This record gives sequence, structure tokens and C-alpha cells, in this order.
Amino acid sequence: MISKIIAEDKVIKAKNLIYDAEKIAIIAHAGPDGDAMGSSLALYHFLYSINKEATVVYPDRFPSFLAWMQGSDKALIHSEQPEAVKTLLSEVDLILCVDFNEPSRVGNLKDLLINAKADKVLIDHHPEPSTDIWKVAISYPQIASSSEIVFRLICRIGHAAEINKYCAECIYTGMMTDTGGFTYNSNNTEIYYIIGELIRKGINKDEIYSKVFNTYTADRMRLMGYLLANKMRIFPEYKTALIVLSKAEQEQFNFQRGDSEGFVNLPLSIEGIIFTVFFREDTDKVKISLRSQGTFNVNEVASKHFNGGGHVNASGGESYLSLEETENLFERILPEYKDLLNK
Repeated sequence: MISKIIAEDKVIKAKNLIYDAEKIAIIAHAGPDGDAMGSSLALYHFLYSINKEATVVYPDRFPSFLAWMQGSDKALIHSEQPEAVKTLLSEVDLILCVDFNEPSRVGNLKDLLINAKADKVLIDHHPEPSTDIWKVAISYPQIASSSEIVFRLICRIGHAAEINKYCAECIYTGMMTDTGGFTYNSNNTEIYYIIGELIRKGINKDEIYSKVFNTYTADRMRLMGYLLANKMRIFPEYKTALIVLSKAEQEQFNFQRGDSEGFVNLPLSIEGIIFTVFFREDTDKVKISLRSQGTFNVNEVASKHFNGGGHVNASGGESYLSLEETENLFERILPEYKDLLNK
């Protein structure tokens, strides 16, 4: 059995809102990753199992290595189908917001989300959620993934039996990707109890791992080798590594969305490195990923300096400076954390 982490009053409120709604939208954050897609698509399959009309909405396109997930082809992409998304959000009775805690995390979808008249339920695991627009906020940062919270909520509502194989695959994918294949934030026995339950639903966890992590292109592999050999910088006095990827280099290696997934984690395998950062130049900004080992809080770095946030060991952000200026800023702020990094 697993503990009843979600407060009973939140379970009841969420259950009533779901039962009373006929048409439901499920929204995840911009740049959807495995947990965003896992939690949103798991809810999609669950809602259809209880005869609710549900539509998943992503602010922008998801990476190709997650396109195998059942239901992903039915999702609306706001950057590609803005009018369809606008119409949907004006018609739904309920909006389930998963894997983000602040409306700005849905990018250009923010105003539509805020102004939608439908009740909104938050299902998330990021710290310090904004509470302005949520009818119910189911937010538990101690849980490793939003997909795990979705599993817990479905069970608490009383529909564990309605978790079918497709729903279970989505939940497992989110749990797996948001813990780095269960290599961090995963030292909790209840995670493995849940995995056991998902296997009983018919998932093949080895096959899921292969679909997510073993379907990259040769160009992606060459890019990884190039970055490690030519673009990785080590700051030994700060136990830190930085990798920077420009737009020109992305073109050189035929970069596709998702090709840099996991690159930020690579330097953590170097002895003595506890903090790693990855900068990727985008059209109008620099996308930033931050990772750490131990107690060094990258969420603080992301929120203070890079307009972002996340978790203690895994966070993201962005910079509207040039790539070179962002790199210079990073070098200037490192001394601020020297004592913590060498603690």
C-alpha cells in the first residue's frame, strides 16, 4: 500500500469537479518533457475510461522520442493550432493543469489559460506554486514526478481499476524520465510499489526505456561527442561544468527538438563535479538546464538569475541576453555559490 499524501479535502474537490464536467482540457508546460506528457496523457486515458470528453493541449511541439505514447497524436499544439485551442478553452467546463506551477510556464498560452472561465485544477510537484487561479491546487514537491501524483489521485478518487495499459505506460514514462531512470529523487519505497502496480497493468518497462532513450539519431550522437570534446568547460574551484550549444552548431548537426535531452547530466559522471549547466541558443532566448548532486540547490540559481525554477537537483530557466552574454553572466555569479559548492 502507499500513503495518502494528497489531502482528503483536495481529493473530494477534484473528484467532484471531474465528475461534474462534461468537457475537460488538460494543459502541460511549454517544451513538454516526459513527465509533462506522461501526466497529461495518463489523465487523458483515465478521463475517457470514465466517459469524459478530454483534450490534451501543449503550448508547443513535443520531442519525437515521446511521440510513441498513445494519445499524443490527438493532442492540440497551440503554436500550430492556435484557433482550435482558443475555441476549446472557451468551451470546456474544467481545465487540469499538470506539471507546472505558474501560468507563465505555458508560454504564449498564458493569457488564454488565465482568462478561461472554466475551473482550474493544479496537479504538480514543483515548489512554491502560484495559487491565484486554481480552484484546487494538488501540489506536493516531495513527490518525484507529477505522473506519480496523477497515479495517486486516480487511486484516491476510487478508479484504480480504470488505469489501463496505455494510462500505466504514460505514468511510468513520467516517473522514469523525471528521476533520470530512477537515479535521483527516487529513494522512496513507494515509487517501486507503484511501479509494481503499473507492471500488473501490463506495461513493459524495459521496452519503454528503450523507446525513450534508445531512439536517437546518429546526428544526435555526433553532436554529443562534439560538445563533450569541444564545448564542455570545467570550473574545478566551483565543482561545476558548463556546456554551451549555439544555433550554428545546431544547424551543423541537423538538430531536432529533444536532441539535447540529457546532455546536462553528462558532466555529473565526472569525479568532483556536483553542478552542471547547459545553455542552448534559441530563436529569441537562451534555454537553460541546471542539474546538481547532493544538497546544492539549483532551483535557487534558476529562479534568482535565469527566470526559472524547478527542484533542488533539477531546474530550468531562460536568458534574454545573447549566448555570449549569458555565459559571461554565469561566470560572474559562480563565486556567489563557491562556499556552498565546496561545502
